[in-house]
This record gives sequence, C-alpha cells and structure tokens, in this order.
Amino acid sequence: QLKKQAFGLTFDLILIRKWIDKKTLLFWCFESNYRLHNQNTMTVGFITTEDKAKIAEAISLAEGNTSGEIRVHMEKTCKTNVLDRAAHVFSELDMQKTKLRNGVLFYLAWDDRKFAILGDAGINAVVPDNFWDDIKVRMQVCFRSGHYVEGICEGVEMAGKKLKEAFPRQDDDVNELSDEVSIS
Repeated sequence: QLKKQAFGLTFDLILIRKWIDKKTLLFWCFESNYRLHNQNTMTVGFITTEDKAKIAEAISLAEGNTSGEIRVHMEKTCKTNVLDRAAHVFSELDMQKTKLRNGVLFYLAWDDRKFAILGDAGINAVVPDNFWDDIKVRMQVCFRSGHYVEGICEGVEMAGKKLKEAFPRQDDDVNELSDEVSIS
C-alpha cells in the first residue's frame, strides 16, 4: 500500500487544494496506489492506439452537451510534485484560456502511480466539495481492478455530466481544445 507522510501523519492517499493564481484556479491532487498499464497490449506503461481512441471518444461524448473542455494527459514519470507538474501541463495545453474557464484536466504519471484532476475556476465555482473526490474514488476502484482505460473514461464521463449541468452547450459553441489524449 502506498503511504504518504504529510502534516506529521501517514495517509494512503492525499487530497491537496492549492490556489494557483489570483483568478482562483483550484487544483485537486491525488496520489494513489495504481499502476497504469495493460498487460494484454504493448509495453507496460503505454496505452494502445485503441485505448487512446476510447478515451478520446469518451471526451467527445462528455463534451457533446456542454461548452466545457476535458483533456487527458499521460506521461511515464512525474519527477516533481504531481500537483505542480499537472499545473504545468494544464498551462502548456492552454486550458486556462477557455472562454468560461471550465476546463478539466486528468493528468496521469503511470510509473509513479500518481494522478491529478484539475478543474479551472469556472467549474470549481459550481461543484460540491466532494465532487472531485467522488471521481477519484471511482477511478481508483477501476485502477485497482486493472481497468485503467475504463477508469479514465468513467472519470471523464462524471466530469462531463457536471459540466453539462453548469455549462450547457450553446448554439455557437466550438470545441476549444483537442479531445485527443496527449502523452509526453
């Protein structure tokens, strides 16, 4: 079981809230006991083209009824604090530039068994306190049973439902960000 020392206590996982800028960009970070790989496909730690297509389809479906934007970014390792790295990726992907500040990033570092869910100011202003934790728990259940792509897709679907409630699709809506999985 993965343990983390913080505040003089040992945790199985950590939920961190951090204000990033004066525009109230709030990030949620989870360190979890998972390893992202699919033993039936390519090399451990990498997803297949089919897996990427499934995730992109889940993003497309989740965004179909909302102006919100969802991205999934994966990389092998996270040598810095996972929250800081995810914030950097969020910025690199220009997710903070969406019109309504309603972007959500799912960041995963498979060898280090870390993931973060980052929501921009617009979506964080309308979700209940336990919303991101509920997504995290659902994803962890899938990860622990070896269903990594399904876990990501379920997290994306859950985020999409909340985005749909808060930011319904408008007639003039455009897809501001790519639905493709980014990997570095």
